[in-house]
Amino acid sequence: MAKEKNENPAPQVGKEKKPKAAQQSKAKGSKQESARTGPAVEEKVTARLSETYKKDIIPALMKRFGYKNVMQVPKLEKISINCGVGEATQDQKILETVVRELTVISGQKPAIRKSKKAISNFKLRENIAIGCKVTLRKNKMFEFMDRLINLAIPRVRDFRGVPDKSFDGRGNYTLGLKEQIIFPEIDVDKIERIFGMDITFVTTAKTDEEAYELLKGFGMPFRKREASEGAFGQAA
Repeated sequence: MAKEKNENPAPQVGKEKKPKAAQQSKAKGSKQESARTGPAVEEKVTARLSETYKKDIIPALMKRFGYKNVMQVPKLEKISINCGVGEATQDQKILETVVRELTVISGQKPAIRKSKKAISNFKLRENIAIGCKVTLRKNKMFEFMDRLINLAIPRVRDFRGVPDKSFDGRGNYTLGLKEQIIFPEIDVDKIERIFGMDITFVTTAKTDEEAYELLKGFGMPFRKREASEGAFGQAA
C-alpha cells in the first residue's frame, strides 16, 4: 500500500502542469494572431468626394489652368462652421441646445467660443460663452460637404443656387444658412429654436477663380451668371 501512495502523486503533478503550459502558449498564440489580423480587418472607408477630387477634379483643373505639377492644383483644406448665439448672455441653456444640434449635424463636438471684451450696450461681459464652432478636416470634411450639397441645400425654400460673391479674395468661400432644419439629421418636431450658421470653405487656391472652379467641381450649386455679368458678379 505504501508503494501505491508514493507512486500516485508524481503523475498527478505532471498532469496539472502540462495543461497550464499549453493554455499559456495558446493564449500567446491567439494574441499574436489577433495583433496580426486586427489592423487588416479594420479598413478605412474613403469619402466619395475625396475619390471625385482625385479622379475628376484634379485632371479638370490641370487642363483648365495649365498646371504642370499635381501639387499646384488647389485643394480643400478644411471646413469651419460658426454659430453665434447672442441670446446666450441671458440664458446659457440656449447655447447648450445649439451645441447639441451642431454636434448632430457635423458629427464632431463644437468648441465653445467666449467673449473677449465687455460691451455694455449688448449686455455682454468679458469671458462669457456666446457661440460655438466646428473645424472639419479630411474624411469628416468631405462627408459633411457631400450631405450639405446633395441633401441640405436643395431643401432650402425657393432655392435658386448659392451666390458666387462671397469669396474673400484669397480663395476662401463663406456660405450663410438661416435655418438648421434643412439638415435631415435634425428632427423638426423636437427642435427648441431656429438658429443659423456660417460655413467657410478654406482652400489652398491663390485666386477666387481657382476656388470657384474647385468648389464647382465638387458640385456646389452656384447661381448661373447672366450674360451681362463678368466673373463673380462684376459688370463686364
